[in-house]
Amino acid sequence: MTNETKLQNAWRRVVRTGLIAAAILAGSWGAAIGDGALDGARSQWRKAGHDESPERTARVFTRKVLREAIRSGPSFEFNTLMTALPDSDSPAYADIIVEPANFLPCQGGPFALCYYSGPEGPLPCDTSKHDAVSECECIEIAYGTYYVDINAILDVDTYLQTVEYCGQSGEKCQTKNSAPVCTIINANKLFPGADLISVFSFACAEEQNIGQTSCPKSVYAGCMTAPCYRQDGDESGTVQCLCPNFDGPYQVGQDLADPKQCFLGKRNVWSASYNTNANGSAGGMGEVDRTVTFPTPDGCVPDDPNPDVACPLWPVETTLTPESELCQLACQEYAQCTSNQIELGFTCDATLCTSGCNDQGLVGQACSGLNPAACQLTAIARVEEMAECSCCASQICGCQPDAATDEAIFVLNEQQREVGITPQCDINGTLCGAPPQQP
Repeated sequence: MTNETKLQNAWRRVVRTGLIAAAILAGSWGAAIGDGALDGARSQWRKAGHDESPERTARVFTRKVLREAIRSGPSFEFNTLMTALPDSDSPAYADIIVEPANFLPCQGGPFALCYYSGPEGPLPCDTSKHDAVSECECIEIAYGTYYVDINAILDVDTYLQTVEYCGQSGEKCQTKNSAPVCTIINANKLFPGADLISVFSFACAEEQNIGQTSCPKSVYAGCMTAPCYRQDGDESGTVQCLCPNFDGPYQVGQDLADPKQCFLGKRNVWSASYNTNANGSAGGMGEVDRTVTFPTPDGCVPDDPNPDVACPLWPVETTLTPESELCQLACQEYAQCTSNQIELGFTCDATLCTSGCNDQGLVGQACSGLNPAACQLTAIARVEEMAECSCCASQICGCQPDAATDEAIFVLNEQQREVGITPQCDINGTLCGAPPQQP
């Protein structure tokens, strides 16, 4: 990489951070931060003579650049509504959870997972550059089930559309991709210029030891629906997300051994959220709990990466038959969604439901292009919901991949075994593929 390229990449990162900082600090995109929000942070900027300060000049300049940059692109208006608690001073970026229905289930990808970010290390949230914005390193997830807190949608138009369709709490959108925000994120239209969006997923829950610790009032990063960017040349599997900071009580998504770990010093803050029902530590995935800051589905979730949440693989008992109209539609969807002549539904089924944090590249290879914004997957999803199983519609419906897809499945299975993952083929004898033909 040349020095000129490095300087260009560095400038892009500076501009991206500045754009978000300007939006939050100065209320660009036509909105202003609500009274009472981030008072502590604001006070640092309201200094004598601040109107002539370089900082304010930089913010005004950045706002003008931002307006020019998005003039021909999708619109975005920063959401300062008191979404979860109308009578409080907690806006959307406080990431408030009031009840389980607030979590809207979606499926697609790629997306970012910031739930475990905060301390110095591989996933820090650095707030040293801007008192109102944290730069958080987050895990990139190639494809899968994810959830959006309806109270924490950062674009006000998307929030209002979603609330109108799903109800104030999200109770009308508890099936995957039924919420407007899912469609907008899957089409990557939530935030102009972002590579992907931060949401919640159970991916990596076992590896990261998901849990919960309640922390007293302090600054934390509200990363739900924050914009995220891939860093040029970075192959670590992480992305940088620009998360608004909020000052209030919060819960961390891990079980902290010492309450002092709530505070990470002057440079770092936790990526966190706040469940209004929480009154202490509520760790683990053992049982449904209204106090936690992760989803608590009533039943199993097809294709979910966490075994404590996911529906089982095939075989399962079901009344669906290959002759049913729904199954015939599902097989058509498998055949019609292709990339480079590979039927993506089959390759994704062969990897997604046995994947781990160490093979997101394989999931991306297998599922890339399967995004609901580009492919019709309604019948496949419906089969899995009715049968309550994961990555199983092709087995239930008797859908058969073509020869090229069979070879791709075989190669993906071998690659899974190489990183210590047991593919479906070795579990239930399905989706085994066929060895590539020798030229």
